[in-house]
Amino acid sequence: MEIKVSLIISVFNGEKYLRECLDSVIRQTLKEIEVICLNDGSTDKSKEILAEYSKDSRFKIINQENIGLGASRNKGMELAKGEYIAFLDADDWLVDNALETAYNEAKSKNTDITMFQMINYKEKTGEEKKNDWFNLDKFDKRFKDTVFNSQQTKDFLFHLSVSACQKIYKRSYLEGINAKFPEGIYFEDAPFFFNIWLKASRISIIKEYLYYRRSHENSITAKCDEKFFDVIPSGEEFFKIFVETGNYEIYKEELINFAINAYRLTLNSITEDAVEEFYKRSKRQFKKIVNSPYIEDFKKYMSKGNQDTFNNVLNSKDYEEFKKLNVNSKGNF
Repeated sequence: MEIKVSLIISVFNGEKYLRECLDSVIRQTLKEIEVICLNDGSTDKSKEILAEYSKDSRFKIINQENIGLGASRNKGMELAKGEYIAFLDADDWLVDNALETAYNEAKSKNTDITMFQMINYKEKTGEEKKNDWFNLDKFDKRFKDTVFNSQQTKDFLFHLSVSACQKIYKRSYLEGINAKFPEGIYFEDAPFFFNIWLKASRISIIKEYLYYRRSHENSITAKCDEKFFDVIPSGEEFFKIFVETGNYEIYKEELINFAINAYRLTLNSITEDAVEEFYKRSKRQFKKIVNSPYIEDFKKYMSKGNQDTFNNVLNSKDYEEFKKLNVNSKGNF
């Protein structure tokens, strides 16, 4: 059987929602698929649930020691044999025609990347919530039913969803640029997205909701805690991508503010038990920036709010002093 799409699912302690996720895969109207499920060291009943679905020959179950989401996805890409690759998180689900719709669009237009709409589903209330990023609202009528390249999205690149699950990718394209997720950190989607997007010459969009993204209390982004320390290495990774791909000069103002804004937002929302450590790590990182070749650009292009945060972190002797400086400069913390 010709495999049209390789669907990669990394599973870590996903028993609560896993059947709903996998049932949505079974219902796919596109049948020429392979489903690569990587059980990433789960300690719950995920392994047993996955074994049930292995009766379908399209399912390939890999049980492994915990290596993290980025490394699992990389392993899945290495194993993939489909013409196209897609990702699904184990607590999310696809609409029944998702893979068929995405594949037909990508195949007919010969795209490197095709992006579709996604809905946030709030587990607690059952509310379906849409937002600008997942709606693809930045794409106006010029992008309808056409093929474009990454340079045509320059004006709103940093307002696009970086979610790896919101796109379908030509496997030969990913292999040709040696696309990989950074391993061992959270927020691995951002570096992966900027790398593949900046290099893509054929992109299209589908203004149709194909994917449901579940928001629940155990979601990675549900609680801003020590996991958010990884906005620092993630930011380093995607900053490096802009430099290495020759895109730094083109995007530097937006890039610098996108990067520093992540620190500012995290400092203002991270849990109390983690904020002081994040402050210390931010100070170390900002000192590296001061001693980098890019410091003059940072000084020139940072917004007032980002500049205040940057300077207050650097100029404070400890976290308590930073809080006082931050209140004085912005009126609130």
